[in-house]
Parts: sequence; C-alpha cells; structure tokens
Amino acid sequence: MIPITLQKIAEIVNGTLIGEKKGLQKQATGLQSDSRKVKEGDIFAPIVGERVDGHDFIQKAFEAGAICCFAEKDVDIKQEQYIIRVNSVVRALLDIAEYIIKELSIPVVAVTGSVGKTTTKDMIASVLEQKYCVLKTAGNYNTNIGMPLMTAQLTKQHEIAVLEMGMNSFGEIHNLSVAAKPVIAVITNVGVAHMEMLGSREGILKAKSEVFDGMNEKGIAILNADNDKLQTLEGKIKQNIIWYGVEHKKGIYADNIKSHGVESISCDIHTTKGDFNVMIPMAGQHMVMNALAATVVGLELGLTTEQIQKGIASFVPTKMRMNIIKANGFTIINDVYNANPVSMKASIDVLAKAEGRKVAILGFMGELGENEKQMHKEVGEYVGEKNIDVLISIGDIANYYDECAKQKGTKQVYHFDTQQSFWENGISLLKEGDTILVKASRSRQFEKTVEKLQQK
Repeated sequence: MIPITLQKIAEIVNGTLIGEKKGLQKQATGLQSDSRKVKEGDIFAPIVGERVDGHDFIQKAFEAGAICCFAEKDVDIKQEQYIIRVNSVVRALLDIAEYIIKELSIPVVAVTGSVGKTTTKDMIASVLEQKYCVLKTAGNYNTNIGMPLMTAQLTKQHEIAVLEMGMNSFGEIHNLSVAAKPVIAVITNVGVAHMEMLGSREGILKAKSEVFDGMNEKGIAILNADNDKLQTLEGKIKQNIIWYGVEHKKGIYADNIKSHGVESISCDIHTTKGDFNVMIPMAGQHMVMNALAATVVGLELGLTTEQIQKGIASFVPTKMRMNIIKANGFTIINDVYNANPVSMKASIDVLAKAEGRKVAILGFMGELGENEKQMHKEVGEYVGEKNIDVLISIGDIANYYDECAKQKGTKQVYHFDTQQSFWENGISLLKEGDTILVKASRSRQFEKTVEKLQQK
C-alpha cells in the first residue's frame, strides 16, 4: 500500500484517531482484515461477522505489528497504540480504496456477472499484461471487504487494476463501483445466481447494472450481446456500449469455433482492427465469450491484435476453475469453485467432449431461491441429454439430478448423502481412463473430493 499517515487516514474515513498525538504522522503501509495476516505497519480492520467479532483480536493485531486498528466500539489500548474510531469498518475500507485509486490515478476495469466473471477477469488481466503492469483481484476478494484489501496492494508501479465485483444483495456493487470509479465495466451475463436474494432475473440485472454507478459518461460498458437481459440495456445507460457475442454478430464476434477435447478450444475473432485466430487453453464455448470480452478491453486500452492473441493463449485460470488434472489414471476436471445452472451446463458441455467414459460428480447449487429443486432437475436432464455415462450426486438437494438424468438416458446414477460416504463406498465405481467432472457450490467444499481422487 502507498504510505499514508494515520492523520490522513482518519480524515479519509471520517474517523477519530485515539492515541498519543505524536502518532499522527506515523505511516501505515498495509491493510488487513485477518489478524493472523497482520505484519509490521498494517492497519487492522476488525469485521463483525455472524460468529466472530474481529474486535476481539485487536490486541493480537497490535502484537503482530499493526500500526493502528479501526474500531466500531470503545476499545482499551496501551501506550503507543492507536485506534481510529469509525461508524462502519466496511465503509472505512471502501473510503480507503477510493482514496488509493484516486491518488494513483490508475484506470480500473470492473468485471461482474452471474457466471464467468472470475475467468473473464483473469483473461482480461492476461491480455493487459502484454503491455501494462496489472493488479487483478485474487481469489474471492470481490466484496465490500475484499476489494479494498486488493486495492491496498496497488503501488506506483501498477498501471491498471482489473477488479472483480461480486454481490449477494442490492447496493453492494454500487458501493464497489463508487469506490473504484471504473473507466470500463464488463458484465458477462445475467443468469439465475443469487435469485434467492434478488427475487428475479430483472432484480439481478438491476443489481449488476450498479457497476455503472461510479462511472462517468465517458466510461465504456462492454456487454454480452447473446444475453437477453443485457440486450435490454441498449439506450438505457449513459455509457457507450460495445457488444460482443457469438450468436449476435454486432460489435466484436467469434466464429469458426472448434473444440479440442477437454483442454482447449479455438476460434476466429473479428474486430474493427482486424481478425485473428486464437487457441484458448481451456475448453468450453463459454471460454470463447470470455476471450471476446478480453479482446474488447484490450482494444479499448490500446493493445494490438497480436498482443491480445498472445494474452489469451497464455491465460492461466484461477485455481479450481476448470483445472485439468491427470492422476491415478483419471482425467479430473476440477471446477469446484462455485456452481449455478448456467455454469453447470457449461461444464457438462466440456465433459461431453471427453474421450472414454464420462463421469459427473455433482453437488448442490446454492442461492437459487424457491425454484432450486426445478433447476436441479433441469441440470439432471442436461446430464442425460449430453450422454454422460455416470452421474454421482452427493448431498442434499443434489438427488434431484438423479431421476431426470435417468429419464434422459444416463444409465448409471448413484447418490451419496455425504462426501465421506462417497470416498468410502463410491470411489470404487470409477475406472481407469475415466474423465471426471467435479462441481458444486463453494459452500460444499468439493475440492476435498478432488484431493481424494488424486490420492487414490
């Protein structure tokens, strides 16, 4: 983090600095919300969670070298310890993020969407890295807490930030956008993820469209032309829209799409600055859409088509996102980072391209609201329609895949109540040469099953 005095930080977050006056000019050089990660010079931001109150770890943060701690409540401190009292620690984090981005004058590319935002963010960063020093969102640091922690890693060497913006409710992306003030905003799609909290796809569109709230009229909106809900934004936002797609060939588009098994896909990309063919090192047609979004961003920020082509070809996905693992005679498609009906079907499409026996190990999809059972049934039908040889469902609600998959043609269908039960009684169902897709919502931690398959 760029060094900021405690006095200045108190001003930025509209807080009150508590401690000896001689500490006003001490400089903070980092920001953490986890006391276990605090190092010398950091500010510790204690978050009040459902089970844990970060304020309980303030002294541990000081012992680890924190120069100062935020606090929403009265806290006892020792000599030469400093607290900045604020109404909201989360608000303070957003205020610091806004200050850092403004101070460094770094252009921000914001990426959001129901599906594919993390992979799209990674591909955009891979493209931009061909010309610029880029900071990109790591892991799941895409929240009101995570994004400020990412921006705190910005230095004077960085030239662009690619920030993923996630949400569970209205207002969250608004806060992120206002803090980051992106010059470019990408929305990958509007699906059914978070239906439980937002009520409808119209609600999801409204929440995702908050990404424009921090942009000025010169900002650029990069939108998926193949998504029916995003199409409705035409003429309704003040930013200039650039479209990309496969089905709808307005703006930048792709064709001549060729699958190369479970490891890659190629296509021709057509742009206003020339056409090029690219090999994308991940399988699935949805990867073509990600490459198109990255292409538009690259062109808008001054890259050549050759640089864009190289950036897409050298892209490396975030861990647990369609990672291909060869182990114990299996080919494992590790896609356990998260799941919803759209991403499930996209991953099943990839599995369907595999050689040999195709096995889907699927778990629960969360945050789907009152229609969750029907959506699980639809994914089960898709498994059967795509001629997947073996379906193994694990856990509650996941059993709704089973009967529908059978009805559509999958002959071997098994259900296990827990991952532990599958490890003990189900791994023997697998055979050497199988290609195995493992996918479920993040809360189910199916990476544990991936590890067991690697250890077999």
